[in-house]
Amino acid sequence: MAKSPEKLGTSYFQNPHSLHAQLREEGPVVRVEMPEGFTAWLVTRYADVRAALADQRLCKDWRKLAAHYAASAAGDPAGEPTEASPENMLSVHMLNMDPPDHERLRRLVTKAFTARRVEGLRPRVAEIAGSLLDDLAAHDRDTVDLLESFAFPLPVTVISELLGVPAADRDKFRAWSDAVVSSVARPEQMRTAATEMIAYFTAQAEARRRSPGASDDLLAALARARDEEDRLSTGELISMVFLLLVAGHETTVNLIASGTLALLLDPAAHARLRADRSLLPVAAEEMLRYTSPVNHATLRFTTEPTTLAGMDIPAGQIVIAGLSSANRDATRFAEPDAFDVDRDSGGHVAFGHGIHYCLGAPLARLEAEIAFGGLLDRFPDMTLAVPPADLRWRPSTLIRGLERLPVRLYGAG
Repeated sequence: MAKSPEKLGTSYFQNPHSLHAQLREEGPVVRVEMPEGFTAWLVTRYADVRAALADQRLCKDWRKLAAHYAASAAGDPAGEPTEASPENMLSVHMLNMDPPDHERLRRLVTKAFTARRVEGLRPRVAEIAGSLLDDLAAHDRDTVDLLESFAFPLPVTVISELLGVPAADRDKFRAWSDAVVSSVARPEQMRTAATEMIAYFTAQAEARRRSPGASDDLLAALARARDEEDRLSTGELISMVFLLLVAGHETTVNLIASGTLALLLDPAAHARLRADRSLLPVAAEEMLRYTSPVNHATLRFTTEPTTLAGMDIPAGQIVIAGLSSANRDATRFAEPDAFDVDRDSGGHVAFGHGIHYCLGAPLARLEAEIAFGGLLDRFPDMTLAVPPADLRWRPSTLIRGLERLPVRLYGAG
């Protein structure tokens, strides 16, 4: 008799790491029931996660899974919405595509995220961070929510400017993003968020089509690529912008907030970084490994029977690569549950691996370096303002992020 899937309850949101440790002992691939209600195969160990992320037998395009069920006349047990639904209209982006469509879509935005172009953004990122820190300085010795006042507005302003959409709309972006990545949002909430995003970005794209030479932002470039080269359908254009906006700020928001929390809970590491800023790049990589802002990779599917890490998985199944589980695997990282700002964390999978490796990783690293450096300079004695047990994590299996980060600010004088 097949073993029942391991049920991941809502407690999984607050502490996935302890369950991951248990599952790594149980096996490299474990059948689980996710808090959202669907069943999947969770890949738990570092080597197997990297292999799964690069395994092209596992498809990313959910339409292939739908086609599998249509062909077998079995229906879709996961309850996927129809292709015409707003949710699925936002899913036709490069992260949910397989070759060759993936390469075609990725090429369109790769030039915006080259190392040289990202480095060219440094002065503007520093300016935005400086302005936010100036605002915080007015609250010296007060308690503030660092997520609300710094960790969120910094990356969302950067990606908004890159795309060419008003940062004044960032509260809308946050509400939409929260609904899309939530594991507990009701279907109507997700549909409303998707519908509003589609309408918003359609209007933004249409404005650029009407005035093709008026701006040179990324959204304008994508609109031109669709019009002039017939590379992007309307759905692909809107879906791509959605991906860039959400992925362009979610990881960095959570990295800044969770990384700050890790420092505040480790006075020795905090003091070490205050004394030596040259450690920041290494420390940022350790924060990525230790906090894993993206808990697991987006879904993959089997369209035929597949053996993965010695486990036979039938066709038509969902496979999840556990990024945060891999980043805490003791076979790859010694004492993985320890936060060590001197650790060589190279090879972590916080940004994924393989052809879907995060395109915005250089930008996230740049933003993190500037953010942490600024915080250490301006508020060297900042402390956590609540007991750690009072902190709550967002109800998402995809994203690992705090809901709030109350801190007490102590400026450098």
